[in-house]
Amino acid sequence: MSYLYHHFIVDPMYNALVALFAYLPFADAGLAIIIITVLVRLILFPLSKKAVTAQVEMQNIAPELERIKDKYKDNQEEQARKTLALYKEKGVNPFSGILVLIIQLPVVFALYHIFLSTGFPKIDASLLYSFVHAPDSVSPVFLGIDLTQKSLILAALAAIATFIQMKLVAPPNKTNSGNKSFGDDLARNMQTQMKYFLPFLVFFIAYKISGVIALYWLVTNVFTIGQEIVVRKRLRAQS
Repeated sequence: MSYLYHHFIVDPMYNALVALFAYLPFADAGLAIIIITVLVRLILFPLSKKAVTAQVEMQNIAPELERIKDKYKDNQEEQARKTLALYKEKGVNPFSGILVLIIQLPVVFALYHIFLSTGFPKIDASLLYSFVHAPDSVSPVFLGIDLTQKSLILAALAAIATFIQMKLVAPPNKTNSGNKSFGDDLARNMQTQMKYFLPFLVFFIAYKISGVIALYWLVTNVFTIGQEIVVRKRLRAQS
């Protein structure tokens, strides 16, 4: 399993980064990470688009979900069955956003391995493909920040971008709660807490590991925010 992970994820990403340094003389570690991140997001765009579409559709069918909850509040099994049937009827996958996040985790681990376990910025020629040549020098510095070290600034920016993204995707908070159940209140409270807890978690992890992880999450979140705005605007125009 470890061999497959290195063969299909770590090694290709390592060679892609080295190739960027070799063929883009002005490239530093930051620019290389930004390019790699954008490429990853473009590859994941079809899945990300489905996730955004699912979020919008979940908001659209919210009244129907509420009717199901009210009608079958004393029969949890039937409520779950009707809810799943509604998802199937509307073609909604509420877990699509989680899938995009899970797919990104190997990329994060690969970046961690490359920058902290391979001796980067020194190049290990034994890991290079035959058509990739080692550059004369590699700069780990981006805008004056050494990405192999911790960066408070990048970690804070990554956390802020995460908060903006969470605020963008969060459903509107309805003040006319009516007869909400304990479960509804609990779900709403957890959603509110996640909006503030997740940015803090991103800050803690990004700062504790290295600037490269912080930069990856920052670029990912900025890309995702832009994607959310564009996709939602197109969906509104089609409706």
